[in-house]
Amino acid sequence: MTQAKAERIEMNQSAFEKINNTKVYWLGGGGAMINSRGTVILIDPLLQGFDMPVLTEAPFGVKDAGHIDAVLITHCDNDHFSKSTLLDLKDQIDEIHTTHYVAQLSEEIGLEAKGHDIHDSFTVNGIKITLTPADHAWQNDSPKHSKVRHYEMEDFCGFRIETEDGVIWMPGDSRLMQEQLEQDPMDLILMDISDSRWHIGLDGVEKMAAAYPETPLLPIHWGCVDAPEWKEFNGDPAVVKERIVNPERLYVKAVGEAFELGAKD
Repeated sequence: MTQAKAERIEMNQSAFEKINNTKVYWLGGGGAMINSRGTVILIDPLLQGFDMPVLTEAPFGVKDAGHIDAVLITHCDNDHFSKSTLLDLKDQIDEIHTTHYVAQLSEEIGLEAKGHDIHDSFTVNGIKITLTPADHAWQNDSPKHSKVRHYEMEDFCGFRIETEDGVIWMPGDSRLMQEQLEQDPMDLILMDISDSRWHIGLDGVEKMAAAYPETPLLPIHWGCVDAPEWKEFNGDPAVVKERIVNPERLYVKAVGEAFELGAKD
């Protein structure tokens, strides 16, 4: 299988500085960074220490990161909950928000994290953030992982982030759920385009795109891990464009390239 490969643009300290709008960066894999008028939020940052070979590196390393107002973690998989990344960034992070289960895992390695119920809301510098539901308990189908514990729906989430310049939705890793098709309108969806049965899948991408036909889509979870046999790490924006309504609103960005909401710099 030939993999689509994401391009990369290096980021530096300037990406963490105060700006007059909101910029959203894909960090590779399932991760993202939001700088909303100087408030910096990382979602599922994986900057180092992954246990699989990569095609496209993260756009900056932990030593290059600036101040981080909050980190949001959607679930416990190590391509989203990177212990190595978080431990090396901990002195720069003000807050970590996640599900109750991942908060417990964070505390076990010495990281203070706030656990939330699904649909809970909290604020970071006036930005309202709400946990949205996700269906990703693949571990219960695994003979190895199901022996550890029974995973619940509440262990996985997405995040709806309401900035001054627009609403950003990170659904997180998830099979398609009816509730995900009935959200209030948003201004950007960070769209997982991998075609795995425990992810939204191409059919799910098509349905979600149809549910929000005018919303810009930023494809993620593709082109960064060197694993052609793993559907979880593969996807092709060109294939997605052929399947969705209004394909011109699929913004294929390089890792580290900004998508802007609000007034341009």
